[in-house]
Amino acid sequence: MYSPAEISKILFLDIETVRGHYSFDDLSEGMQKMWKHKSNSIKVENPEQDNPHYKYHDRAGIFAEFGRVVCISFGFAYFLNGVTKIKVKSFFGEDERQILIDFANLLDQKFSDWKLGAHNGKEFDFPYLCRRMIIHQIPMPRLLQIQNKKPWEVPHLDTLEMWKFGDYKNFTKLELLCQLFGVPTPKDDIDGSQVGNVFWEEKDSERIARYCEKDVVATIQVFLKFCLFDIVPQDNIDTSLAKVEME
Repeated sequence: MYSPAEISKILFLDIETVRGHYSFDDLSEGMQKMWKHKSNSIKVENPEQDNPHYKYHDRAGIFAEFGRVVCISFGFAYFLNGVTKIKVKSFFGEDERQILIDFANLLDQKFSDWKLGAHNGKEFDFPYLCRRMIIHQIPMPRLLQIQNKKPWEVPHLDTLEMWKFGDYKNFTKLELLCQLFGVPTPKDDIDGSQVGNVFWEEKDSERIARYCEKDVVATIQVFLKFCLFDIVPQDNIDTSLAKVEME
């Protein structure tokens, strides 16, 4: 499907998001009103949880208007002397605006002529990043500027979309694809439902980044399997959390 040269110019990413404030009470009066309106459409199984306070704590992070980005992990596969390798880095922490600025600058300075890849990126990661950048008034990097572009001109790949093969009613989790292809699961520590607690209660952004990087690695591995390549062994995967420039 893709040659090694083409694969080597795809930057895969994953983001982790949490509710924008610790509690519903920390929202401004206007945003509390907006969340109450938004939360009316959110269904919960337990009637006791059917209130804006619980729903904000549990679900606000998935909405860009009420959440925030706490980690962006990104990486790529490359081929060296016949060996496939993966390199991953992250921007993470409590300063969302700086995370977004660092990532936007990275895209424009290092990867402006690459493609972006993710799992469910077209429905979640890419638009979430765009909305949060607009909220923070950060210039949009070229790779995220898709307005007025024809579908085939958009430089975005989505492994979820690729797996659908035109079956638009189908949704497949990354974990299921990992099981199918023998890719190590990225959910061996925490999962997405626990990220908010790790951020707000444990204040452990590095743990979130490690989890996020595993998702990026898993997405790259699944994409490589789509292209009929072998799984990359752990010894050939660099997931250092150091904030250094990509080589």
